[in-house]
Amino acid sequence: MKFSLEDPLFRVYAIAASIMIIKMAMQAWITVFRMMKVKGGFRSPEDAKRSPFNANPTGDQLAPNEYVERSRRIHLNDCENIPLFLAVGLLFVIAGPPLWVAEAVLYGYVITRVLRFLAYITAQLHDVRAMMWTPGSLALLGMSGYVLVRAL
Repeated sequence: MKFSLEDPLFRVYAIAASIMIIKMAMQAWITVFRMMKVKGGFRSPEDAKRSPFNANPTGDQLAPNEYVERSRRIHLNDCENIPLFLAVGLLFVIAGPPLWVAEAVLYGYVITRVLRFLAYITAQLHDVRAMMWTPGSLALLGMSGYVLVRAL
């Protein structure tokens, strides 16, 4: 198989993977934005020292800040899940599923990650967040199973 954007199956993966990479990278920027907005939630002692971006440091800048920590938890969840998607999604495409299946599974995963982000950023109950996470997790398992069966 030659990886090419001319291949509809690979193009679906490339689009879904790119969206997930952008989402994950942007989450880091959201965390930084939140830290700067509240001038706190810093993690390293040197972050609370005087600098051009921190002209008036205070003693509580290293204390956990829920506004910042919520964004960090979202990013941590992305770090736990999106790399798995990138790896198994590529293997899935190599295994050659029907195009409509790949579109449903790969784009479905992207949608569940966006919905989970919205649920978490708006502090929805665990039940709601779990309903957004579960289909994506099942998609990862399903793709892995498909690859395994095709490879055996």
